[in-house]
Amino acid sequence: MRAQALVVLTIGHSTHSLEAFVSLLKCHGVTALADVRSVPYSHLHSHFDRSTLAAYLKAHGLAYLFLGHQLGGRPEDGSCYENGRVQYRLLAQTPLFREGIARVVNGARRYRIALMCAEKEPLECHRTILIAPALVERGIRVEHILADGSLEPHEVTMERLLRELGLPNQDLFRSREETITEALARQEERIAYVDKSLAVDVAKRVP
Repeated sequence: MRAQALVVLTIGHSTHSLEAFVSLLKCHGVTALADVRSVPYSHLHSHFDRSTLAAYLKAHGLAYLFLGHQLGGRPEDGSCYENGRVQYRLLAQTPLFREGIARVVNGARRYRIALMCAEKEPLECHRTILIAPALVERGIRVEHILADGSLEPHEVTMERLLRELGLPNQDLFRSREETITEALARQEERIAYVDKSLAVDVAKRVP
C-alpha cells in the first residue's frame, strides 16, 4: 500500500481579522503556523505583528514558528541578488533555505503546518513561486488556503498561472514540468523583491 504524502498548506494573512484568520486555519485542521515573512510585521495590519500573532495563536491552541530568516523572500545574503533583484534559483541553493525546507518537512510529520506570508493571492507570493516547488520536489503535497476559505491544490494553482501567462498546459515539444519552470521564472520576474540599494544604475555604466 502506497504511503500517503505529507501535506503542507499555505496562507496569506491579507486583511483578515485575527478571529477570521484563526477560523480559516482551524477549518483546515492546521495545528502549527510557520511565518515565512522576512519582516514579520505589518504597517497596515499590526495585529499580524510577530509577537501579537504568536500570542493569539498560542491562546487558541496553535503553535507558531518564525522561519522568515530561512525561508523569507528578502534574504540578507547579497549573493542571492543580481542587479538588486532576488534570484530564487540562488536563494533556493543556500544552506539557510535548505535548512528551512528541512524543518518544514520534518515538522509536517508531527503537525498540520500552514506557511504564512502577507499576500492574499498565492501567485503573488514567494510562498508559491519559491517555497512550494522546493517542497513538491521533496514529495510534499502543497495546498493553498484562499481568502474565501477554499483549498486549492498547488497543481491547480500552477494551471491558473499557465492560463494567466498564456502558456499551454500541454506542449508537443517540451514537458509540462519545463513549461511550469518557465511560468515560475516569468512570475518571479514580476514579484521577486528588489533591493534598490543593491541595484546597479545601468545609466552610470554607459560610457
